[in-house]
Amino acid sequence: MKNITVIGSGTMGNGIAHTFAQNGFAVSLVDISEAALQKALQTISGNLDRQIKKGTIDEAAKASTLGNIKTYTDVKEGAANADLVVEAATENRDIKLKLFKQLSEVCKPEAILASNTSSISITEIAAATNNPANVIGMHFMNPVPVMKLVEVIRGYATTDAVTKTIMDLSRQLGKDPVEVNDYPGFVANRILMPMINEAIYTLFEGVAGVSEIDTVMRLGMAHPMGPLQLADFIGLDVCLAILKVLHNGFGSPKYAPCPLLVNMVTAGHLGVKSGSGFYQYTAGSKDLVVAEKFA
Repeated sequence: MKNITVIGSGTMGNGIAHTFAQNGFAVSLVDISEAALQKALQTISGNLDRQIKKGTIDEAAKASTLGNIKTYTDVKEGAANADLVVEAATENRDIKLKLFKQLSEVCKPEAILASNTSSISITEIAAATNNPANVIGMHFMNPVPVMKLVEVIRGYATTDAVTKTIMDLSRQLGKDPVEVNDYPGFVANRILMPMINEAIYTLFEGVAGVSEIDTVMRLGMAHPMGPLQLADFIGLDVCLAILKVLHNGFGSPKYAPCPLLVNMVTAGHLGVKSGSGFYQYTAGSKDLVVAEKFA
């Protein structure tokens, strides 16, 4: 397995491309926007510079990593020779189903098609392709070059051989893969999102403020960041989308998104990406300031 195609050049996509390229793989990074691709390359370059400052790589390694990445705006051109495709497009069911149908038509028959989805059914994604046995979930954590976990999700038709290949490949990347089965939210988000949702309910019901809730979870539970800050970091729109998948998939009211979360997403307060969520974010500032709405 030498040729890796990554679909989507956003936060997850550029991180996945960075990780594969740094480990010597030939990477084709695909996005419909040339501007997004150039921004992704700048992000990867900046992240490599941080690694150089930390002493984990040198300038030669940076040059080699960037040299392993080619960009494409056409899926067919970018994926035609792929041994593995990792899809990291937006967390939208219809977009993913359409994309995987296209990939199964333009890729080699033996190519493995993986999705970085954090909640959408791998079995459903696989059903849109010509070869469901070769479809699997490869859920990286953000930031990809740093985080060790890869959640490897077997769809209903995914073969043992494909699963073993992806588990072994993840270890080649220096990651710790964990195999899980295909149910809504898998493991990570089935546990994480209800916790975040409960934290939002705790704020919504006036039990405590933003910083108080996060402080309790950081100091009391040894979490590196509180659940409300983490929700901002993930993106409140993404949190809402995952909760909807859980709610629809299980039909249980315990997964129903908090009305406050729904309102914030509707109003465009999405967290870090929009500059405001539970906290206010200012470019160049590392201070954590509670958003005016909750101050």
